[in-house]
Amino acid sequence: RGAGPPASSSWRAERLPGTTPGTSAPDLPAMTPIEETIADLWATGTSGHHPIAHVRDMLDERGVVPLGALDDVPGDTNVLVAGVVTHRQRPGTAGGVIFFNLEDETGMANVICRPQIWERYRTMAFQAQAMVVHARLERHDGAANLLATRLRRLPVTTMTRSRDFR
Repeated sequence: RGAGPPASSSWRAERLPGTTPGTSAPDLPAMTPIEETIADLWATGTSGHHPIAHVRDMLDERGVVPLGALDDVPGDTNVLVAGVVTHRQRPGTAGGVIFFNLEDETGMANVICRPQIWERYRTMAFQAQAMVVHARLERHDGAANLLATRLRRLPVTTMTRSRDFR
């Protein structure tokens, strides 16, 4: 018999060495924290970490206010916030105003988007899973709303789709 790999129970002449089923699996690199969050969200719909938590340091550096901290911000203040878009609404009685909800690891907030702002950012705003929003914080009768002045996509993967008007 010709020279070849040493005889073993898993080696066969018609197969390349190392490709036979049952051989030991290679070690894979550990998943990063964001990869674990995405895998958890994909597999179960929930995760121990919110996707925004993975970019919080970058957001803090840019002056983005966590949504849970908006109670400490006075009304009629310009703020920068960010979060995952959980739903978008366009009530027929709202005169073209779009409402959407942002969620981060600290809380949720309502965003009001006037027609001219929505039209300017329409494609991105409708498709983005997460956004950075420049807004004016308004308070009326104990409720806080964010009146959007500028919208930007935040490159965060959520594996869930927002509930939107269609």
